[in-house]
Amino acid sequence: MAKADLVWKVLPHRPLEKLGENLWRVEGDLEGMPLKRVMIVARRDDGALIIHNCIALGEDEMAQLQALGPISYLVVPNGFHRLDIGRFKARYPQAKVLCPRGSRGKVAEVVTVDGTYEDFPPDAAVTLTTLSGTAEREGVMLVRSPDGVTAVFNDVLFNMPHVSGVHGFVFKYLTQSSGGLRVSRISRLFLIKDRQALRAHLLRLAETPQLCRIVVAHHETHAGDAAAALRGVAATLG
Repeated sequence: MAKADLVWKVLPHRPLEKLGENLWRVEGDLEGMPLKRVMIVARRDDGALIIHNCIALGEDEMAQLQALGPISYLVVPNGFHRLDIGRFKARYPQAKVLCPRGSRGKVAEVVTVDGTYEDFPPDAAVTLTTLSGTAEREGVMLVRSPDGVTAVFNDVLFNMPHVSGVHGFVFKYLTQSSGGLRVSRISRLFLIKDRQALRAHLLRLAETPQLCRIVVAHHETHAGDAAAALRGVAATLG
């Protein structure tokens, strides 16, 4: 196992944002680039917290997070989102590290993996499912709240506005990551192995009753017609 950096390193980030009764979001920065990253905190029906895509926060925000419930599950949504997982596991050794089955090898390079999405205990409020067409390397987390269902994705979908400068040119024209909810060129080339299978899965997710928002790992939440948005993205994979 590669040695992980366990020093609690806090990069600039926004406050803990409440999306639903059992759902919170934090947006943070990455060093040297305008790409934002997103952490989601969800609370299961049994009160346990699941943290999707860990981001080291300041002590005030960590105290707020801990007040929400016991931190029981740390989800690494693919083999590239490993920056803060070692730090979280060192701070919360009782929490179980979970990741998609196809990403287990990469995640295990920096932290001991306790299980895959299939090992997440059944719960009425939070579910983890591997996405078809991704070689089991990514998944989606569904969070059921009184106001509806939130679909939490990772790198399969981006929802990034256009930005200026050299980075903006790269995101818009080379990686095709910016300009609204979309599947980026990077995802098409390196993550998606079967477009039709992923397309079918997105269409099934669009039929989720009370689907109200889509959260992605980088940048903005889509809070409009989530079902229509998923169908629109799925159409680009046809």
